[in-house]
Amino acid sequence: MAGHSKWANIKHQKAKSDAKKGKAFSRSAKEIISAVKLGGPDPKSNPRLRLALQKAREVNLPNEVIERNIKKASSADQADFTEMTYELYGYGGVGLLVDVMTDNKNRVSSDMRIATNKRGGTIANPGAVAFNFDRKGVIQVLKKNAVEDELFMVATEAGAQDFEAEGEMFIITTDPVDLYTVKEAINQHGVKSESASLENIPKVYVQCNEEDAKANLALIEWLDQLDDVDEVYHNMELPE
Repeated sequence: MAGHSKWANIKHQKAKSDAKKGKAFSRSAKEIISAVKLGGPDPKSNPRLRLALQKAREVNLPNEVIERNIKKASSADQADFTEMTYELYGYGGVGLLVDVMTDNKNRVSSDMRIATNKRGGTIANPGAVAFNFDRKGVIQVLKKNAVEDELFMVATEAGAQDFEAEGEMFIITTDPVDLYTVKEAINQHGVKSESASLENIPKVYVQCNEEDAKANLALIEWLDQLDDVDEVYHNMELPE
C-alpha cells in the first residue's frame, strides 16, 4: 500500500497503551480471570490462559498477583468479565472499533456516551463499522531474534496466513483460532515473540484533513484511558 503502512494503527495504539503500566497490569489481570472462567485454572489444558500468562509476564505483572487472580477467578463469587466491541464513527468518515472487557455493561455504556459528548463522534449500530475490518491474530518478532526463511517455514507450517517484514519486525498474521498454535510453534523453535494478540486490521483506509485527524486522535486518546477499554482501532490513514 503506497504512502503508509497497514500496521501504523497497531503501532500507534501500542505506543499509547504500553506506556501505561497500571492499565497494562489491570488488563492482564482481567484476561487471566476471563481465561480461567472460560477454560479452567490449568494452563496446560487452557491455551487462552497460557497466552494470558505470557502477556502478563511480558508486562512484568508480579507472580503473586498472577497467582492471586487465578485463585480469584476460580471462586464463584468473582464476577466474570464480558468482552464487547463498540462501533463508532469519528470525524471525516473514519471508523473506530473499541474492544472492551468489563464486569459492568452499564458503566461502559455511560462512558461511551460521555466520550462522544466530550470529544465528538457518534456510536454506530452493530456491524456498521466492523465490516471495514478483519479480525486477525498478529504476532510480532524482532528481526534480530530470528532467521527470516526459518521463521517463515515454522509459521506457515503451523497455519499462518501471511508473513511480512516491517521495519525492525517480522509480522505474522493468522486466523484468530490459530493464534495460540502459531505462537507456540514459534516459541518451540526457540524464537521469542514481542507480542501476540488479536487485532482488528482495516480493509480500507480513510484519508482526512489535519483538523479531523487531530479530533480523531483526541477521541481515541479519551477512549483509551477508560478503565474498561482494552484496545481502540481505527481506519484513519496516518502519515509515516
